[in-house]
Amino acid sequence: MERIGHVQVSAGVPVIGSANVKGSIMSNWHVYLIRCHDGSLYTGIATNVARRFAEHQEKGCRGSKYLRGRRPLTLVLEKRLGSRSLALRVENKIKKLSKARKENLIKVPESIEDLVRLASE
Repeated sequence: MERIGHVQVSAGVPVIGSANVKGSIMSNWHVYLIRCHDGSLYTGIATNVARRFAEHQEKGCRGSKYLRGRRPLTLVLEKRLGSRSLALRVENKIKKLSKARKENLIKVPESIEDLVRLASE
């Protein structure tokens, strides 16, 4: 991960809410979006997005079945959320969005904060 100005960047993607957090890895969950070669979007959660993205890109069995045959993949959004529970709730909210709304999340990454607030209620 590198820092460009005051924004941290991972694999060329801005990491929203990427402040250093003390504590176990259990409180370091992220939600992420991947764009497939066919233009579809995949949403997932992980504690180590770079590792998980690499697993999705490999031809082995560790990546998502949905992403097989849809390579090349591009990581387009990553958001640190903290707890696994919150990450799952935000992931579920994102999966229910239309593709146009997901594209808006990618264009305006700060808009994910609204989903985080809804998932936190």
